[in-house]
Amino acid sequence: MVDPLARLVGGGGVVVLSGAGLSTESGIPDYRGPSGAARRHTPMTYQAFTGDPAARRRYWARSHLGWRTIARAAPNDGHRAVARLQHAGLVDGIITQNVDGLHTAAGSAGVVELHGRLDEVVCLDCGNGTSREEVDRRLTEANPGFDARVAAVNPDGDVDLADAAVTRFRTVDCTVCRTGMLKPDVVFFGETVPAPRVARCFALVESARLLLVLGSSLTVMSGRRFVLRAAKLGIPVAIVNQGPTRGDAYAALTVDAPLGRLLPALADRAAAPAPAGVTPVAS
Repeated sequence: MVDPLARLVGGGGVVVLSGAGLSTESGIPDYRGPSGAARRHTPMTYQAFTGDPAARRRYWARSHLGWRTIARAAPNDGHRAVARLQHAGLVDGIITQNVDGLHTAAGSAGVVELHGRLDEVVCLDCGNGTSREEVDRRLTEANPGFDARVAAVNPDGDVDLADAAVTRFRTVDCTVCRTGMLKPDVVFFGETVPAPRVARCFALVESARLLLVLGSSLTVMSGRRFVLRAAKLGIPVAIVNQGPTRGDAYAALTVDAPLGRLLPALADRAAAPAPAGVTPVAS
């Protein structure tokens, strides 16, 4: 299936919409694909996080441990192939539903991170932003010896952890306003993606010659709406994913394959090698 996909992508004007399936080969599991099928994780909602101190403590305890997996994750061959296609002038824009920052780490530019980034933290009271690395250091100091057993890591950096393990976990507040509630700068379930970010994504899709979906089941409307917009405007949609998606009925081409294997082959056929001197940034 590489040849028909390469013919579509080779025409340029491609906008990529990526999901968790693109990062599974970097060691970050997805929600609904092959690595996530056996888990029953319920993601934290914005309402529970902001309204329930116990839920907030539970989230930070789980996320504190899960952050280790996200922090050490590195771009895989799929991320690098997307960067090659962009550097070759075939990809005009990248929209990702992922919060791991791996597209940028692979060398892609101008990535629209629909749901934010897990390596950034914001105070919900004063708006001050800080790095996740700094917050992780403060949480470690506030919870010496906290090293509960992790049952499973989830794509949002949360982990499955027994409630009994978090009862004594201490959260930390904003260092600027001193009392502000800290939250990873990502869009939780039940929270709205900022309107300007959504508008930017729609603008990219509407100007595309091809919408290329990579590693997303398109189960939630947050990503599927861009496929629906492309279909409404007559813009072809190609989907590469392991397993069926809720966008398959709108696709001109669907490919069921591991992205880390298919995308490098696609880049080899559709694009020239990345220019000399293009160096991926650190994750």
